[in-house]
Amino acid sequence: MSETEDTHEEGGGEEEMENDDQLGEEESVEEEEKIPDNPLTEEVIGESISLLCKTGDGLAHAYVKLDVSGRELTDISLLKMFIHLRYVDVSRNNLRDLSPLNTLSHLLTLKADYLKADSNSLTSVKLEGMQFLQLASFNSNNIKSVEGISESNLPLLEHLSLNFNEISQTTGMDASKLPRLHTLEMRGNKLETTSGICLPNLRNLFLGANTIKNLDGLERLKSLTTLHMRDNQLESLKGFSENLKQLQYVNFRGNNVASIKEVGHLKVLPMLRALVLAENPIAEEDDYRLEVLIALRKIERLDKDEYTDEERTEAEEIHEQRKLEETNEQEQEKEDVNESETAQDESAPEQ
Repeated sequence: MSETEDTHEEGGGEEEMENDDQLGEEESVEEEEKIPDNPLTEEVIGESISLLCKTGDGLAHAYVKLDVSGRELTDISLLKMFIHLRYVDVSRNNLRDLSPLNTLSHLLTLKADYLKADSNSLTSVKLEGMQFLQLASFNSNNIKSVEGISESNLPLLEHLSLNFNEISQTTGMDASKLPRLHTLEMRGNKLETTSGICLPNLRNLFLGANTIKNLDGLERLKSLTTLHMRDNQLESLKGFSENLKQLQYVNFRGNNVASIKEVGHLKVLPMLRALVLAENPIAEEDDYRLEVLIALRKIERLDKDEYTDEERTEAEEIHEQRKLEETNEQEQEKEDVNESETAQDESAPEQ
C-alpha cells in the first residue's frame, strides 16, 4: 500500500471517529432529554384520591376527586377503571394522551394545564363521553386547533380555558356542541380574527395577547357581557352589532386605535358601561376622556376611572352645541341648494 493511501485511510479513520463521537454526543443528549416512563400507579392514586360521595345511581359510595398534578406522569391509563371520578387535576405532568379520561362519564371539572412531554406538549384535545363536564382547562400546552373540542359533544360545559397555546383559528365552535358554554378563555394564542365563534349563550370572552386585527362574527354572540381584547393589533373598532344588547364591559388596552372616530362604532351597544382604551395612540389625544364621553354618553367608566358629574355636564353641553351646529350647517346647505336651483331657473332661456 502506498504512503498516500496510508495517509488517506488514517485521515478517514480520524473523521469516522469524530463522526462517531458527535453521534455519541447527540444520542447522549437525546437520552438526557427523553423523559422516562412514569405511569400512574395505584399507590399514587391512593395518595391522591379523596371526597367520598354517593355514586350516580345512589346505590354505593366512591371517591370522586383526584389531584395528581406535578408528579411527572407520562401515562394515566389506569384512570379508565375509576369511572366515578368527578373532579380531576392532571396539570403539570408529562402527558401526551388524555384519551383514558374519556371513560369518566361523570366528570364535572378537568384541569390539564402545563402538560409537557419531551420537547412537545399536548397538541390536541378530544373529549368523548363527558356529558356532565362543566369546567375544562388546558392552559399552557401546545394545542394548535380547537377541532377536537368542537367535535366533542359537551352539553353541560360552561367554562373552557385554552390560554397560552398555539391556536390560530376558532372554526367550528358552535352551540350544537357547546350549548351552555358561558366563558371562553383563549389568551396568548395566534388568533388574527374573532371569526368562527358561534356561541349565542357565551357571556365572557377573553382573547387578550393574540394578533387579532379584525372584529368579525361578534353579532352571533348575543349574550356577551364581557369582552377582553387587550394587547392585540386592532386599528379599527368596526365589527360591533346591535345584536350585542347585553355587552357591558370591553377592554381594548394595548391595541393600535389611533382615531377618536373609531369609538363611534360602539354606539350600537346600548348596555356598554365600562371601556378600556389605555395604551392606545388614541389615549394620547387632547380631551381624550371628554371626546369618548361625548361619543358614548351612557358610559360610566373609562380606563377604570369613573366619569364625574362635571365631566358629564361638559360633555352634554358640547354634544348639544355640536348637534346645533350640525343642524345649522344642514339648513344652510339646503338654502344654498335652493338658491342655486332658483338662479338656474331664472337664467334659463324662455321657450
